[in-house]
Amino acid sequence: MNRLLLLALAGMTSIASTCHAEDWPEFLGPKGTGHYQGAELPIEFGPTKNVTWKMPIPGKAWSSPIIVGGKVYLTTAVPVKTDAGTEHELRALCLNAKTGKTIWDFEIFREAAGDPKSHAKNSHASPTPIFDGKRLYIHFGHLGTAALDPAGQMIWKKVFTYKPVHGNGGSPVLADGKLIFACDGSDQQFTVALDAATGETVWKTDRNHPSVQRRFSFATPAVIKHDGIVQVISPGSDAFHSYDLKTGKELWRVTFIGWSLIVKPVYGEGLVFCSTGYVTPNVLAVRPDGTGDVTKSHVAWTMKRGAPNTPTMILEGKELYVLSDGGFLTCCDAKTGDVHYQERVPGNYSASPILANGLLYLPNEKGQCTIVKVGKTFEVVGKTDMEEPTLASYAAVDGSLYVRTEGHLYRFDKK
Repeated sequence: MNRLLLLALAGMTSIASTCHAEDWPEFLGPKGTGHYQGAELPIEFGPTKNVTWKMPIPGKAWSSPIIVGGKVYLTTAVPVKTDAGTEHELRALCLNAKTGKTIWDFEIFREAAGDPKSHAKNSHASPTPIFDGKRLYIHFGHLGTAALDPAGQMIWKKVFTYKPVHGNGGSPVLADGKLIFACDGSDQQFTVALDAATGETVWKTDRNHPSVQRRFSFATPAVIKHDGIVQVISPGSDAFHSYDLKTGKELWRVTFIGWSLIVKPVYGEGLVFCSTGYVTPNVLAVRPDGTGDVTKSHVAWTMKRGAPNTPTMILEGKELYVLSDGGFLTCCDAKTGDVHYQERVPGNYSASPILANGLLYLPNEKGQCTIVKVGKTFEVVGKTDMEEPTLASYAAVDGSLYVRTEGHLYRFDKK
């Protein structure tokens, strides 16, 4: 990892001192950047290749696993037939990372029959959990948020009622003792920070963007530190918003026309990189030092071709890697947006890439993964096939790769 990236990561607020460098405690791993540093991960893996263990996971869910202290935590939604129709048990699970055996499995919330349906690509358990060393935080969007102790016992729970469109999606983040997530439904759009210890609301900021037909979004916020100010970057329909971490006051915003935002922002090289969502996404690189509406003054560059609706981007050194839903991988200069290459990789993409020891792992929706070497020249070094759909992002700890498919959770190790 180069010096500039280390400085950028050091500027971000740590989620907890009790999580170790070898853990993968949140969506896209330590600091939420998709970067893994450790023993080499396998390049060859599949249903019968380099499998350490394979465990069936009940229900349907596209949340990613997290791994902390030798344990794997994940969520799922298990359908249950009732007289009223099909309900979903919203469950949290803990597995032994060494063996894959279930340690505990508890129902946390329940989705009642007749609740709004999720998108065909979505699930009732899409947000990834997050762990701070003391508490496991489980988020199911409008269906509820909870903190559990490591044994799975409830500490607190909270529900924000709003009208979802296509289900839930964005994962929570932790910073300065606050659990932060966005709630963007058809009737209300806001970002909220809860006291991580108690679940009490610290601040709740309405987006107050102009009235549009499609207000819903699903983006995971990012916490950055720029010029000594800690900001929460929270994309929503029609705008990227920056909020003061302590108060929730809006610092700046960039406006556009776009909805159903999913991509988590990325920060580095003095810029914040975001995607504008549907129908036609653009990547915008924004200088995060303005106030108010900075649309005309602080957008450093725009990428119109190959922008993602769903996968989060990866920044490595001075290069930004952008994977579109349709399978175009772009490597560009992060400061200028100048494209080094744009190449097609097979399939359609919902999961976000991870970067491990100089290699990009790009899993498509069919479960096939293309592995590409980082650099200004496109080079494929491996291809795999799980033979089962996957829309969940990978996780990696201490040389082990964790892959969630439609019905299973795998651990792979280089033999």
